[in-house]
Amino acid sequence: SAGEVQVRNYFKIIFMMEGFLMYENLLGEFLGTAVLLIFGCGVVANVLLTNSKGQNSGWIVITTGWAFAVLLGVYTAIATGAPQADLNPAVTLAKTMMGVYSANQAVMTMIAELCGGIVGAIICWLVYLPHWEATEDAGLKLAVFATGPAIRNTGANLLCEIIATAMLILMIFAIFHANNGKFPAGVGPYLVAMLIWALGLSLGGPTGYALNPARDLGPRIAHAILPIAGKGSSDWGYAMVPVVGPMVGAVLAFVVGKAVGLF
Repeated sequence: SAGEVQVRNYFKIIFMMEGFLMYENLLGEFLGTAVLLIFGCGVVANVLLTNSKGQNSGWIVITTGWAFAVLLGVYTAIATGAPQADLNPAVTLAKTMMGVYSANQAVMTMIAELCGGIVGAIICWLVYLPHWEATEDAGLKLAVFATGPAIRNTGANLLCEIIATAMLILMIFAIFHANNGKFPAGVGPYLVAMLIWALGLSLGGPTGYALNPARDLGPRIAHAILPIAGKGSSDWGYAMVPVVGPMVGAVLAFVVGKAVGLF
């Protein structure tokens, strides 16, 4: 309809930047990443914030919720014009090295993902609005938005994020390899969601498995700018680990994947 076209054009204008071309995937990447963070930050808030009905329900709930968040984010991205449905600058980087994106489109896609991460986190904050003041622990409030290490050791934390993200991307290559056959439309996102669930259960303990610069940096920015009752530091001293680690992991996954014939 004419109204839908106007809305789509409005969102496209948001991502216009001088010197860059517009690309059709940007709206989908923005909306898909926003949905990812609404549900992802939402499940953490449900488990951690005081007087939430899901308070103290534990790691299984968090990892399951993040798997669903990826599933719904991917479906949203595809439905709104982003067939690649990366939702993750690390995945976008790996695909750029494979020749899927030009450098300009990769940068714009990453910006759209980051903006989606900020907006999704802001919406989660609004949903749980009364619970921020009720929650005394500022660290729990930050944990809703951004990851942090169980044991703070920058080298080890960085290594964990590199390995976990490399496994994310390598397993995506493996799942969609021709030897595994062609899946019916709509099945692929379920398999990726299962992968996210597995990564959280198996490799998420040391750092909270960011795996995704937009997932961590976007909400961390939201935490820094929002008037969250009783919030503390946004922990910018750690913030580069869940950004640099996943990007290095993407490069590693590309090198290993190419070497063993996963693409």
